[in-house]
Amino acid sequence: MKKTISGIRGIFGDDLNLKDVLEFCNNFSSLIKSKKCVIGMDTRPSGPMMKDAAIGALMKNGIDVFNLGTVPTPVVFREARKYGAGVIISSSHNPIQWNGMKFIIDGRGINEEELPQIIEHQEMPTTEFGTTQDITSTYIEDAQKIIGNIENNPDIVVDIGGGAAKEFAPELLRKIGCNVQVLNGELEGSSRGPDPTADELADLSAASKNKEIGFAFDLDGDRLVVVRNGTKQVPDVTLGLGVAKSLELGYKNFVLSIDTSISIEKFIKEQGGTVKRSKVGEANVIDLMLKSNAQAGGEGSSGGFILPEFNYCREGILTSGLIASMMGDSKFHEILEYMESYYQIRDKTAVDAKLHDKVIDSVKSKFSKEYSEINDMDGVKCTIDEDSWVLIRKSNTEDIIRVSAESNDSEKCKKIVKDTLKLVNETFEQLR
Repeated sequence: MKKTISGIRGIFGDDLNLKDVLEFCNNFSSLIKSKKCVIGMDTRPSGPMMKDAAIGALMKNGIDVFNLGTVPTPVVFREARKYGAGVIISSSHNPIQWNGMKFIIDGRGINEEELPQIIEHQEMPTTEFGTTQDITSTYIEDAQKIIGNIENNPDIVVDIGGGAAKEFAPELLRKIGCNVQVLNGELEGSSRGPDPTADELADLSAASKNKEIGFAFDLDGDRLVVVRNGTKQVPDVTLGLGVAKSLELGYKNFVLSIDTSISIEKFIKEQGGTVKRSKVGEANVIDLMLKSNAQAGGEGSSGGFILPEFNYCREGILTSGLIASMMGDSKFHEILEYMESYYQIRDKTAVDAKLHDKVIDSVKSKFSKEYSEINDMDGVKCTIDEDSWVLIRKSNTEDIIRVSAESNDSEKCKKIVKDTLKLVNETFEQLR
């Protein structure tokens, strides 16, 4: 089981059980000052059981629960702004047998200071039971106000991946003026896995050849991958297009995770904007956004564009609408051409979580002898030259170490990743 600011995640029935749901939601109750909490889930088979347990634990502690049913993560975040707190039953892009919980306070995910209060037992005072009621969301109408209407009616194909975006992404796109074809609307029989950043998206690639653009979502609808002319784009393109649209709307102050493409940072600065870098992770990006009053930004590795005025989370569904509104706009092609001159590779290697820190410290020592500019904000990032970098960091959700690299030379980028993976694996073997 993983317990991080990204949420509680585990294999349901193995290292994550209903008693864990009861415990963590009991503890979370201590953070809910409003005594109100919204709850929603994605389409995983274990979702209904976990949601019922979560509702029971919250109600026992005097929390009034507002049930959204099966909805994308951004919808729960949006509604949590109104009620003060939220719980999402989801493990995002993890395999189907996994499930988990994400916790929301004041419209944002929990931070490092709040996490211990959720994973450490809290004795809650006896109180009257809370109430529960089913509610619907105004998410689509709210998003439509941000995006506006599209006059050129672009043809778009959407791959739901059997996830919770089914009733939201196609409807939003149609309401703003798009012609929409839907693939993999149901989880059963879906031709692809839950993580669009890792899947080949063969069906969407084929269908998008006859459309202006294709969009793929993960199970809880916060991740978005763009497919253009039959070619799957790297996740940074999703963020880059969201950034380009926000620059067009007049936003200037951005926060990007440390592993986001340098091309996005350069594009922002060329347009007169400013950039601050955060640790990898949605919660870390948002934390720095709040501290610096940033207007937009996100996380390149997950394709996660974030617009704080609308939601304090990765916004796959809203971003699909923002990108659709750029069809036929020169800014769309400008950012694509700009980013195509850079090459990003994100890889990973299996490393026992108990040795993550020792491996990274050892690699950092070796890197310091080779590179002059090293950033240890989150793992180890080495600047090789003004157009090339490499980052190694431990995963918050898996027993792996991630290796990310970028360069304006594809062969150079491949060599950087190959050499770094070799170094990480050799170091791991030496420490075992």
